[in-house]
Amino acid sequence: MAISYKDSGVDVERGYKAVELMKKHVKTTFDENVLGDIGSFGGFYSIAGEKMKEPVLVAGTDGVGTKLKYAFLSGKHDTIGIDAVAMCVNDIVCQGAKPLFFLDYFATGKLLPETVATVVSGVAEGCRRAGCALIGGETAEMPGFYPDGEYDIAGFAVGIVDKSEVINGKDIRPGDALIGIASSGIHSNGYSLVRRLFGDSANAPDLFRYDDRLKDKLLNVLLTPTKIYVKSILSLIRKVHVKGIAHITGGGFIENIPRIFPEGVGCEIEKGSYPVPAIFSVMQEKAGIGDEQIYNTFNMGIGMVVCVEEKDVSAALSALAEAGEQAWRIGTTVAGKGVSLR
Repeated sequence: MAISYKDSGVDVERGYKAVELMKKHVKTTFDENVLGDIGSFGGFYSIAGEKMKEPVLVAGTDGVGTKLKYAFLSGKHDTIGIDAVAMCVNDIVCQGAKPLFFLDYFATGKLLPETVATVVSGVAEGCRRAGCALIGGETAEMPGFYPDGEYDIAGFAVGIVDKSEVINGKDIRPGDALIGIASSGIHSNGYSLVRRLFGDSANAPDLFRYDDRLKDKLLNVLLTPTKIYVKSILSLIRKVHVKGIAHITGGGFIENIPRIFPEGVGCEIEKGSYPVPAIFSVMQEKAGIGDEQIYNTFNMGIGMVVCVEEKDVSAALSALAEAGEQAWRIGTTVAGKGVSLR
């Protein structure tokens, strides 16, 4: 008796349908530099029109992580792709790079064309927010590898910057100012702790209740997509000399801010300098942990930290406000190392 690929759990017809459903979303991200169409073995993107003396490509890759558990639980799949894009493009814009294109990787046990197309609609939305093109990806059906109804998604972004305009923090000195830009919430980091605190199953009733402090159901707050800062940051660096940019991801303030400092420089953060969203207070209370630990886990309401000279603080805050961002002066660089919370 013959055994087919379909008998083993892989249905190529579902794959074809998924591609057809995805196409309309993907094409909304195309610009004049995209060459070819979906379905080639590689994605093509022209950089011939970039007017730079020494163009440098900057690449980043990441996934959404265990936040996906809440997408599975809620059946809401249209924003998780935004997270996948955000985690990559927010990293590369920290170097001053403009994202050019993005590729995604989606893997599941049984391919449901409508679900993957919905996820990719979020990826396309993330690309539009970042101003980059979704030029390709991979959809893998892997029977027996993932539980029914679950999937994983990751991505890869490439940007470009003129070598003379790379932002790398090497000129940061004690006495510079740190400006924090508001996050949209937890973003996509720390969800192993989030899941430990609130659960991730239908038997976790707190997830489905309206919370007066959060002004929403907890599950909705946990699924809020990661904010994409690309257009705001690119606008800022055209107007103000930015010395360094830190994307506040896993490891929070404590791990990420020092990554942009040269040797011998640390910082002091004023905790009361901006309003911390209620979700972080709720989690801190439920976990019973101190400030050092929670600022070493979550973004605490700040998705990006920008370092500028003291004289440029007002101009930077004005530029960010014009770009639609909420931002605050949250700290100062000092001689030393690491992050001190005050």
